[in-house]
Amino acid sequence: MEKPTVRIALIGHRFMGKLHSHAYNMVQQLMDLPCRIELAVLCGRDPVALKSAQNAWGWREASTDWRAVVARNDIDAVDIAVPGNAHAEIALAALAHGKHVLCEKPLANTLGDAQAMADAAEASGKVDMVGFNYRRAPAVVLARHLIEEGLLGKLFQVRGTYLQDWAVDPQVPLTWRFDRAIAGSGSLGDLLTHVLDMTRYLVGEFEQVTAVSHTFVSQRPLPANFSGAGLGHAGQAAADAFGSVDVDDVTAVLAKLQGGVVGVFEATRFATGFKNALCLEVHGDRGAIRFDLERMNELDYYAVETATPTRQGFRRILATHPDHPYMQYWWPEGHIVGYDVTFAHEIYDWLSAIVRSERVAPDFMDGLRCQAVVDAIATSARDGVTVRL
Repeated sequence: MEKPTVRIALIGHRFMGKLHSHAYNMVQQLMDLPCRIELAVLCGRDPVALKSAQNAWGWREASTDWRAVVARNDIDAVDIAVPGNAHAEIALAALAHGKHVLCEKPLANTLGDAQAMADAAEASGKVDMVGFNYRRAPAVVLARHLIEEGLLGKLFQVRGTYLQDWAVDPQVPLTWRFDRAIAGSGSLGDLLTHVLDMTRYLVGEFEQVTAVSHTFVSQRPLPANFSGAGLGHAGQAAADAFGSVDVDDVTAVLAKLQGGVVGVFEATRFATGFKNALCLEVHGDRGAIRFDLERMNELDYYAVETATPTRQGFRRILATHPDHPYMQYWWPEGHIVGYDVTFAHEIYDWLSAIVRSERVAPDFMDGLRCQAVVDAIATSARDGVTVRL
């Protein structure tokens, strides 16, 4: 029986567009996908850069008009890889035109937009997914299996951090990631959402949060090619000009989760010495796990009952065996996989769900639930109060 074809339109051709395009090519070439995929249209605003990306990544067409593209009858699925302020408009239009939708995280910049997207997705009957790709690191899926099997016992605490240092230099230019109107928030939406989603995936739902946030550098130089478009500083000359930062550089959270689990979380772009350290620990009465994205092929596992007290300790599981999640598609044991592979796993699961008319997680409802936690954290940090969900 011939495999069906899913025709894809990708909205966005910068960092995330590049990753998604690479992932589609990996999925086609290396994974046993239950469908054929057609890289139909790549969308973006810069015609020159767009054409270059189209040629480099194998897209059939390029377009600067996403609205026309999502309305086309020869498009089955829309992949949204642009900043958060555009997610809701594009996703709602795509769903209204009967497309399956994959949307990068966070789902939206506001809780209201996230609710509208989740409602529209539910009503559409199409397959919706939000791009929390770190759920699909083999070691993270293995951690979930260990927890589901009861090997950690009764859970007590979860500790999560996402540490980067790229913003420490005050001369780093004012990009869209420092603009609330485009990004929605700073370290909270960009980084901590990954930790929150992974915590929901492994441990459960949030019930209460208390948060603080801070902006260390409130003014940054405008980029050399600054035009004012979209950054709220129109009319300012780029040369020797500065713009205001109105998002958080760091956010820290104390939380209570279902089942009485206590959580401590932090996300920052000012953790000098750390490049991309998403770390999560879960502690129970029978064991514990810890994961570090900078060592993404490894899961540290502690079992209380495996040895005498004088010989207990964390042991490293190298999650590259063919029996580990997703690893049947990749290399011999010990030949590690990388960051980009998490996107291939995400896209594989989305496309498989489209073919089988099944739901896939995390979906827009997961994105909404995560956005509710983000909204509660932002309220707590702003008002200095504890917020119950």
